[in-house]
Amino acid sequence: MAIHLYKTSTPSTRNGAVDGQHHCGKGRNARGIITARHRGRGHKRLYRKIDFRQNEKDIYGRIVTIEYNPNRNAYICFIHYRDGDKRYILHPRRTIIEDTIFSGTEVPIKMGNALP
Repeated sequence: MAIHLYKTSTPSTRNGAVDGQHHCGKGRNARGIITARHRGRGHKRLYRKIDFRQNEKDIYGRIVTIEYNPNRNAYICFIHYRDGDKRYILHPRRTIIEDTIFSGTEVPIKMGNALP
């Protein structure tokens, strides 16, 4: 607990000290976090299904958008594959919109490409 010492600005505040704990009430615990009723639920989140396998073989895809994913602490990319499939993947470093990514066995080693 902190003890707050007053600066002497008037004779009444000379040698004064106050216990630093602030009692807010309103359903908060000792750390100040709301633990009782009336907690907010936050903003509504859409769940985006991420393709971790990237099992589209020998078909290249184009990065259309880069979005923030509120369900995880990461950015994700929306990919349009050449065969018409559309999926989300985790955003590879140093890739920008309109980059192409490949997945397969004979693809060049580049950021965003997926090898088995």
